[in-house]
Amino acid sequence: SLPLPPFAIVGVILLIYLVLGCFIDALALILLTIPIFYPVVVKTLGYDPIWFGVIVVMVVAMGVITPPVGMNVYIIKGVAPDVPLEDIFRGIWPFLLAIIFSLIILIAFPSIATFLPQLLHGV
Repeated sequence: SLPLPPFAIVGVILLIYLVLGCFIDALALILLTIPIFYPVVVKTLGYDPIWFGVIVVMVVAMGVITPPVGMNVYIIKGVAPDVPLEDIFRGIWPFLLAIIFSLIILIAFPSIATFLPQLLHGV
């Protein structure tokens, strides 16, 4: 028996991805953590691996645009040096809200993430 319900364990894992995404590059974060979290989420808890992959990529994308580091924000600052950093951080909010809204929909209806792969695979 698990100490927490499966959705709470996945929620903690996603929170870890969000926090670490604020400090670590997305690819490095995914490569470092998937060997640890994938067996827990997919094999132990029974979630769909495609759904988990989509959710992880979205949460990490959310992490790389949020403060304190917000690595992608500094990349934008390098491309547009005349735009103040504060304006760039203010400009991420619509994108952050869109990602949060998308995550809520994908968590509520996981079949959205698996529809096309199931259609192509013929399941």
